[in-house]
Amino acid sequence: MDSLTKARVSKVRAFNRFYTKVIGVLQAGMLDSPYSLAEVRVLFELAHDAPMETGRLRAVLDLDAGYLSRILTRLDADGLVARERSTSDARKQLVRLTPAGAETFGKLDERSAEEIERLLARLPDEGQERLVAGMATIRRLLGDDGGRAPYVIRPPRTGDLGWVVFRHGDLYAREYGWGTDFEQLVATIVGELDFSRDAGWIAEVDGERAGCVFCVRQDDTTAKLRMLLVEPSARGLGIGRRLVEECLLHAKAAGFKRITLWTRDCLVSARRIYQAAGFELESEEKATENGLEVTDQVWSRDL
Repeated sequence: MDSLTKARVSKVRAFNRFYTKVIGVLQAGMLDSPYSLAEVRVLFELAHDAPMETGRLRAVLDLDAGYLSRILTRLDADGLVARERSTSDARKQLVRLTPAGAETFGKLDERSAEEIERLLARLPDEGQERLVAGMATIRRLLGDDGGRAPYVIRPPRTGDLGWVVFRHGDLYAREYGWGTDFEQLVATIVGELDFSRDAGWIAEVDGERAGCVFCVRQDDTTAKLRMLLVEPSARGLGIGRRLVEECLLHAKAAGFKRITLWTRDCLVSARRIYQAAGFELESEEKATENGLEVTDQVWSRDL
């Protein structure tokens, strides 16, 4: 193990020690209950998918068969789970929560949500967004594709345009230091939308707005892609790429021959999406935004 790897291993171990302390894994009982983390996880799985065959439960939790058996024996003795033989295969055992088990899990689940709410309350909105986005990144990098939430793409509804202006102003101020002039620019663009000729799309994850893009008429032959945005917590799901695809499909169907967009060189992730979609850099020039030097760029492609 080289020195760089040793340093990274040390940092990961330090984070593990810190986070287990934060969530109370080292305490005798989770959430001020008499039950361990593993026992609470068993209750969680059974609350969301029961009855469950014990072999599948063991695989989901990656637990030793003997260890799981001891957990189920204790939960059974406390009246929280019930076990029975499968009617289709007597060799298999099914386990489910009892009414008392469901009630116990409900209280633990509520207590867990309250503890996380208190944890988040210690952070400003920006800190909460960075924390959630960081956790999503860790899950994605470590291969937790199953944890990805599905998303939907839909047309704008009442209230969406106000959200578009707010999120552009708020997010870009936090991430890049751009000020109210930029938010006013977005507000102007939104105010000029005419949905008899223009189109837009809103991305949702778990019913919450997570991104947007708009296709605006520039002239009879040219469309303009505008206001692409993806929330930090939803990045990595492919939403930005899908929104750009929707915009391109609409522009082609509407008969436009060319499409352009305006962006800035610091928006690296967006630029990669544009390049992958076939856009090429047409021009760029230096500018300022809220006293900061920026590079404005125009990208375009034929349709």
